Amino acid sequence: MFNPSRDQVRQFFIDTWRKHQELQVLTPLEDIALNWIEQHPEYHDVLIQPDAMTREFNVEEGRTNPFLHLSMHLAIAEQLSIDHPRGIRQAFDKLASRTDPHHAAHEIMECLGQVVWESQRLGTALDSEAYIELIRQRVSRD
Repeated sequence: MFNPSRDQVRQFFIDTWRKHQELQVLTPLEDIALNWIEQHPEYHDVLIQPDAMTREFNVEEGRTNPFLHLSMHLAIAEQLSIDHPRGIRQAFDKLASRTDPHHAAHEIMECLGQVVWESQRLGTALDSEAYIELIRQRVSRD
């Protein structure tokens, strides 16, 4: 299993944006990442800042960590591509039909964040069943 460090994740997104700006060829994964970077113009300046590798993004200060946010988009894109946990693709399609794919991904991201936080808090593996159940609850909302 691939388990990149914080610095590797940050460098990946920084390099992807730089390569795009320089019109270099992207890998398939970079191409997917670029799609999400382009949908978040509020992160573009962060990706070119000299302190991007070390910058802190404190929730207490109302700052979203763009690297975490983009990483979660990539994780969800992978989950959708293989329909794991089972049923996530169908749930995503239903959410997207009500709004749009980006908003649907953010809905799922809320669920992913909750189960990741819970697994870290308890020191346990991510609970896929709880995750898909949270997503299904969002789908069933009116």
